[in-house]
Amino acid sequence: MLGLRKVTEADADEINSNICKTSGCGWRKRSIFWDFPYWSTNLIRHNLDVMHIEKNVFENVFNTVMNIEGKTKDNIKAREDLAMFCRRKELEKNANGKYPKANYTLDKNGKQAVCEWVKNLKFPDGYVSNMGRCVDLKKYKLFGMKSHDCHVFMQRLIPIAFRNLMPTNVWEPLTELSLSFKDLTCTKLKEEDMRRLELEIPEILCKLERIFPPAFFDSMEHLPVHLPYEARIAGPVQFRWMYPFERFLRHLKKNVGNKARVEGSICNAYLVEEASNFCSHYFESHVHTRQRNVPRNDDGGVAVPIEGNLSIFTYPGRSYGTAKPRPIEGGELRAAQTYILLNCDEVTPYINIYILNLREQDPRISDADIDQMLDNNFVEWFKLYACNPSNNVTNIFVKALAEGPNRTTLSYPMYFVNGYKFHTIGHGTGRATMNSGVCIKGTNYSENASDYYGQLIEILELEYPGYPFKRTVLFKCDWFYPSRHGTRRHPNYSLVEVNQSRRFNRYEPFILAMQACQIKARAVVEMPELSKKTSSMPELAFQDNEINLHQIEVVEDNDLGLLNDPNGGDIGSDVGDDEFESEDEIEHVLESESEDEDDDEDFADL
Repeated sequence: MLGLRKVTEADADEINSNICKTSGCGWRKRSIFWDFPYWSTNLIRHNLDVMHIEKNVFENVFNTVMNIEGKTKDNIKAREDLAMFCRRKELEKNANGKYPKANYTLDKNGKQAVCEWVKNLKFPDGYVSNMGRCVDLKKYKLFGMKSHDCHVFMQRLIPIAFRNLMPTNVWEPLTELSLSFKDLTCTKLKEEDMRRLELEIPEILCKLERIFPPAFFDSMEHLPVHLPYEARIAGPVQFRWMYPFERFLRHLKKNVGNKARVEGSICNAYLVEEASNFCSHYFESHVHTRQRNVPRNDDGGVAVPIEGNLSIFTYPGRSYGTAKPRPIEGGELRAAQTYILLNCDEVTPYINIYILNLREQDPRISDADIDQMLDNNFVEWFKLYACNPSNNVTNIFVKALAEGPNRTTLSYPMYFVNGYKFHTIGHGTGRATMNSGVCIKGTNYSENASDYYGQLIEILELEYPGYPFKRTVLFKCDWFYPSRHGTRRHPNYSLVEVNQSRRFNRYEPFILAMQACQIKARAVVEMPELSKKTSSMPELAFQDNEINLHQIEVVEDNDLGLLNDPNGGDIGSDVGDDEFESEDEIEHVLESESEDEDDDEDFADL
């Protein structure tokens, strides 16, 4: 204790002032909270709001990188402080008496690329608001962004937006800052992970201090240091940040009917709402009330159980839109039937019998040959095996599955399953949202490299003959190549890159709808690019909302390199509407830092 006194005590001002001067603590009074008996042992004396901290940090970063006039932290006064406190000769005044442009800010071409990219962004339905409304293409800036928009941009888009537009020594610390907020706001936290973040966040801030001017770092840039400790003590931030309270306040404001009597309107509406909710518990079960609302992406619920039914026929899912019948035959029918049989849990014992027979016929048969035999011959073998009375296959559903589906299938534009809404690429054309991105785990669930990424082309409902009705839904997708030259993951930051020109060369277009995964933020977005080269396909970026913890790299090299942009102008030279060239006059330059330049031209970040 420093011996500070409360303001109500005698000589408090004089004594506290002397203590402040001698100790340099900065405190001028003793808080009244110290009168509480538990305050000295209270583990958390402040509840820092992660929502507003994240929003303010994002705005400082984005406004500085985009060099927004009046909001950037890299201005003339900041450069004057830089000359006083730092040794960055390359950012001081030049011979013309002007400050050179820094490499951590974008030029006009880069700002145009980012704004046009954000304008055309598409996300899954219900994930984020339409960010295109916040883009000003005349001044090349964003305005009117809500807290949740900043939250999504900070955690999801910063690593993608600046990947090809900024030097690596600037992009990496910004990406690490983005991923630290992503790890901090996970729904499931581990104590050892929060202790790791307590050590990593100061290192990330030190990296940023080597890049940005001192004026960039205010109290908001310091507060993230304390967030992992609070999360370790108080638990996940979803129970402590301001999002639920802000939404409830908005709900109360909507109840105001008489602006001359605001409090009365809120109280009256709240009492009516409470009374009606209480009465709704006594309504019949078929009456729809607020407490019985269906979820946003309702999958129709679980079907009535039938003894012996198969999992692929009972999985909950709901189709939507006009059904269009079409025939299915030939290689398409065979591929669909093979995939259904090899991915039905109830057929696994018969697959083992088939593999055992193959090994008895040829003990030296390889696993690759077995996989090929399963793809080519298992459908016919299983049909003969199920129809043979001596094999004692009595389940009518297994027999119907062996016979194969009807030759006419129904095609739907939309389907709800696993809490997600999927629609085909054709149905999503011209829409503000994108729900056609699909991801499925490969054979080895322990490796991210086995994930398959694709686009939903068609939704097919197959029906099998006989009663009761037996239907299953397949997603027909266009898959990207899963190897290193088709799909690869950043070793440190878990950013998945998809090569547009490399498609999966095997004809395996189908997956079961029950296997499809969107993982909330798997969005298809077009990468910001400074190249005049046009492509027939947009660049894709799938983002993963799984709990992936990221280990940052500690930089021991003291040489950060020059921070000025040799190709840039001076501070303030690219501000103002009258100084922008037309789109045709803007020269785009794309810098590729990959080892394989030909492959990386078609890669997109996830």
